Amino acid sequence: AIPTAADGLMISEYLPLLAGHMDKAAVVRGLSSTQGAHEQGNYLMHSSYTMRGTIKHPGLGAWLCRLDGVTNRALPGFVRIGGNSRGGGGGYMESKFHPLVLGNPNEGLKNSVRPESISEKDFTSRLELADAFDEAFHGKYKGQKAVRAQKEIYDDAVKLMKSEDLKAFDLSGEAESVREEYGNNGFGQGCLLARRLVENDVRFIEVNLGGWDTHSNNFPAVSSRAATLDQALSALLGDLKRRGLLDETLVVVATEFGRTPRINQNNGRDHFPAAFSCMLAGGGIKGGSAYGETNEGGTAVVEGRVSVPDFNATIATALGLPLDTVIHSPSGRPFTVAHKGQPVMELFG
Repeated sequence: AIPTAADGLMISEYLPLLAGHMDKAAVVRGLSSTQGAHEQGNYLMHSSYTMRGTIKHPGLGAWLCRLDGVTNRALPGFVRIGGNSRGGGGGYMESKFHPLVLGNPNEGLKNSVRPESISEKDFTSRLELADAFDEAFHGKYKGQKAVRAQKEIYDDAVKLMKSEDLKAFDLSGEAESVREEYGNNGFGQGCLLARRLVENDVRFIEVNLGGWDTHSNNFPAVSSRAATLDQALSALLGDLKRRGLLDETLVVVATEFGRTPRINQNNGRDHFPAAFSCMLAGGGIKGGSAYGETNEGGTAVVEGRVSVPDFNATIATALGLPLDTVIHSPSGRPFTVAHKGQPVMELFG
């Protein structure tokens, strides 16, 4: 463990750059999950609900757009960058609340520019022809969500293609020194893209970094992954702070479960949902603080236990979302943003 910019708060030696920013962040040390497998744990962390075969629950990004709306009418309210997350999509909510998924942040938003071989006049003509073909069908089935969603997707796509804000997805607009600061890798450039999207009023952005499943050779793998995380996350926090955006932007670093405190026979760590840590920064969070405590061996939470729904309720509270608003699924079942979770108010400054 190494000291940080916050008195008395120590973090891993693998995160030396982040140590300089811990005065802006809070560590939640008492997280505990009921799910110890990747798919189930990831799903719970994103949605606050356990997996069911009959329904897909929405994640926090969808809830935010549904309950609080979008700010930039041309850009999607919810963007996911990199990885193939097993949860946290739009679930049973309409498609307009689902995330826009980008694989490689360096490629920008694909297929979003009208080909030069097609004039603006021809493009408009083709859209009008498609509308004419669809008119009778849409008129007959306009009450169906899927039909409305199909038309909304086309309308939103055309709106985005014609918007000046489309340039937010183009990282070539950044100075090379800034791009290097974040790291020349998918996660680093994804965090830079996230900052650009925040500047353009996108409400919720998720950037994924995999490669932490260290059942063997834990230390070389964690050292490498942590270096990527350390550089990008530190750059993001510093960049948001310099631009005056950190106080109104909540940065969350989370995972589906922890790793076993003891090393296994393959010099690795296995799945461990009983006790682990996550981090919150900005957005009204009390910087330089920690909440919760485990026993000496790190095997159990002994003070300040935080369930996954509690953690998500804390995020929702920071975003100003009502925890008691009920949204019904298509089958009529009632759901709330963080299930039965209660926010950890001690984390707020």
